[in-house]
Amino acid sequence: MAPSTARSSEATFNLRVDAALKAEFAAVVDAEDRPAAEVIRTLMRRYIEEARRRRFAAEARRQSQLVAASEDEAEVMRWIQDVSAVEGGK
Repeated sequence: MAPSTARSSEATFNLRVDAALKAEFAAVVDAEDRPAAEVIRTLMRRYIEEARRRRFAAEARRQSQLVAASEDEAEVMRWIQDVSAVEGGK
């Protein structure tokens, strides 16, 4: 029988952790009746989303600083119109 599509897209992730941390984590997920792998996947997804938000905020700050530093008001207005047009098209 061929492996399922969901399983074929999965990969194994091995990591080393402190034995006490592993034991405490195992105790918590057992007490909550949740699979450890599910909890780790959730933590990974949250971390990735937070990283995306940090990158977005950093880029927004960078662009704001560029606009604030510009002495050409017409250039700033064109930039705002360009950004507004892109966001309006989404």
